[in-house]
Amino acid sequence: MTQTQRVFQAWKGSNKFILGGRLIFGPDARSVPVTVLLIIVPVILFCVFVARHLRHEFSPYNAGYAILVVAILFTIYVLILLSFTSARDPGIVPRNLHPPEEDLRYETTLSADGRQTPSVQIPRTKEVIVNGVSVRVKYCDTCMLYRPPRCSHCSICNNCVERFDHHCPWVGQCIGLRNYRYFFMFVSSATLLCIYVFSISALYIKILMEHQRGTVWMAMKESPWSVALMIYCFIGFWFVGGLTGFHLYLISTNQTTYENFRYRANSRTVAYNRGCANNFMEVFCTKVKPSRNNFRAFVEEEPPRVVTTTTRESEDEAGTRRQKVEDDLDIGDDLMNISQRCNPAEQPRHGLDIDQSMLGVAERAGTIRTETRHGSWGSRRSGSWDIEADVSSSNVRESRS
Repeated sequence: MTQTQRVFQAWKGSNKFILGGRLIFGPDARSVPVTVLLIIVPVILFCVFVARHLRHEFSPYNAGYAILVVAILFTIYVLILLSFTSARDPGIVPRNLHPPEEDLRYETTLSADGRQTPSVQIPRTKEVIVNGVSVRVKYCDTCMLYRPPRCSHCSICNNCVERFDHHCPWVGQCIGLRNYRYFFMFVSSATLLCIYVFSISALYIKILMEHQRGTVWMAMKESPWSVALMIYCFIGFWFVGGLTGFHLYLISTNQTTYENFRYRANSRTVAYNRGCANNFMEVFCTKVKPSRNNFRAFVEEEPPRVVTTTTRESEDEAGTRRQKVEDDLDIGDDLMNISQRCNPAEQPRHGLDIDQSMLGVAERAGTIRTETRHGSWGSRRSGSWDIEADVSSSNVRESRS
């Protein structure tokens, strides 16, 4: 087997890879730098225009440095969580090269010209049991597999993702089984960072009021960046804070965003609910499953399948050859009849020739055979794959007189 490409180079999804397939992003990975700037820029402004002035405002004299250090370390922590969320396999289910043979249904369809064509169909859904509850799973035409429970196909990344939650444009990645924990920690940490910057900025305004013995407006004029940071963090809090609250509810009931919006009041979500405490343990205290894809491995080419697909041209050609043989046999019979009428004296001998000729005709006709082979998978249409017959070339064996 030739090993010319790695898996990430031949990947059929819409993902983007960097560092030789070590990091995987979604197709909208350009949004990640924007998210990084939305985090870093406010923190830099906070450190320069707020935290720097609070270094000596607390007892002991240098205790204010802690505000600066906490802001920097907490920002680094948030960025690490962002990288864990956006740069790893979210739980992609590897595609099949062919449909699952154990689920195929063989049927015969009647074509427009009256011919019967054997076909193979795959059921669109099937039932599986999850925690004693019957759950319906769907067949994915793109990945050619039955999606595991809680799995869905992301139209943006073009992959089936286990425990699919949603596709987040801010992190440029699907949120699924392997990165949901880091996504929630990222969103909740960003919420805490907003609260921290807002609180310290408000504290600085209060300290300015005490030093100048003035009003709030005078203090705000003294430090306009504090006011801007408070407005920015207030708006950001409603965004990331709202997400944090919503996902706390989802975790407590063991739902995903996709299930919550699509299967409301459905028994499907009940099948996974193990109680609030166990649901939180499942998300935060279980080991993250290893990736089912080795993106840096070499692609092993599948051995060629000895399968041929018969086209209408080849069928017509084979039919023409069969018709030509039959015409030749008919001409031979006519020549024998003419020869008998012209030479009545040799009737008995030619009678023997006729018998031999007829025997040869029967023998030759018996050697005309068609060989039916299993057809290759055709294009997917309406949930079925057609298997077409391949007619081999006819073999004619001439008898010797």
